[in-house]
Amino acid sequence: MKSKILVTGGLGFIGSHTVVALQEQGFDVVIIDNLSNSSIDVLAGITKITNKTPDFENIDLRDKEAVVNFFEKYSDIGGVIHFAASKAVGESVENPLLYYENNLNTLIYLLQELSKKDQSNFIFSSSCTVYGQADELPISENAPVKKAESPYGNTKQIGEEIIQDTCKVYSNLKAISLRYFNPIGAHPSAEIGELPIGTPQNLVPFITQTAIGKREQLSVFGDDYPTPDGTCIRDYIHVMDLANAHVIALKRLLEVQLENNYEVFNLGTGKGNSVLEVIQSFERTSGKKLKYKIVGRREGDITAAYADTNKANNVLKWRAERSLDEALASAWKWEQKVTKQEKEA
Repeated sequence: MKSKILVTGGLGFIGSHTVVALQEQGFDVVIIDNLSNSSIDVLAGITKITNKTPDFENIDLRDKEAVVNFFEKYSDIGGVIHFAASKAVGESVENPLLYYENNLNTLIYLLQELSKKDQSNFIFSSSCTVYGQADELPISENAPVKKAESPYGNTKQIGEEIIQDTCKVYSNLKAISLRYFNPIGAHPSAEIGELPIGTPQNLVPFITQTAIGKREQLSVFGDDYPTPDGTCIRDYIHVMDLANAHVIALKRLLEVQLENNYEVFNLGTGKGNSVLEVIQSFERTSGKKLKYKIVGRREGDITAAYADTNKANNVLKWRAERSLDEALASAWKWEQKVTKQEKEA
């Protein structure tokens, strides 16, 4: 019998896909989510895909007493994958204290409980934002961590430092920080996917919402960057590939004797695509012409970022398998399903 795995923010975009991947690998999962940026309907989607309903606790991790009580109730937690965090860059600039409270206090409360256990395994949802505009491309894990461009980015940097410092003191705690590049797409069943509340902050849901008529047009921020077509370049990774990486990282913590009890891995495809290339891929896979216009640059945007994936490929034995076209086709299928449900509601 495999131990129970806690997934915080498990009804969110990446969290829900990871819960599916865990359950398909035979893990028992309990989700903590306060539904501030997700929907309880996602639980039904997970159940439909896996034929198994994970345990669910509606808890706000900023409530220290609730966190303590959770670990008393679930004393058999064998691993934690921590997604729960606020993640809108612009909002973090406007409301930094909310981000520091939500993203750091919750992490500290979890680690305080895990440090009490005989053996704990922890995976942190980090981000390539810690690198800023890297000096060299592709970006390896050895690239310097630069001063954060936003309070959101800063919470990822500080979060990693908190985990690293804690691991130095507690040999019973093993942890991995996974630095994602740009997750996109949806489960091929279209039972779960990215469900932004309000105006999407990310490119792909804005594309699909524009294509289906929810948005008038897509703004492309700048075409004067020093890139082949002048638009920003990012490393877009299918969310299912990302979810599988979490399962592999968790198994590493559970099964492998590590030399170091704290590790960091980049998760990306190793290839960069420009904004215009993403638009072209979407038009190709969906058969729809997208309405977009070039506007001025957006503050804080870097020119290019894509991952050196050698460490994840060689140490975790993981690599991204799905193409950009596959990711965009799945995102479009998901958007069509969501819109149909909204119209029927």
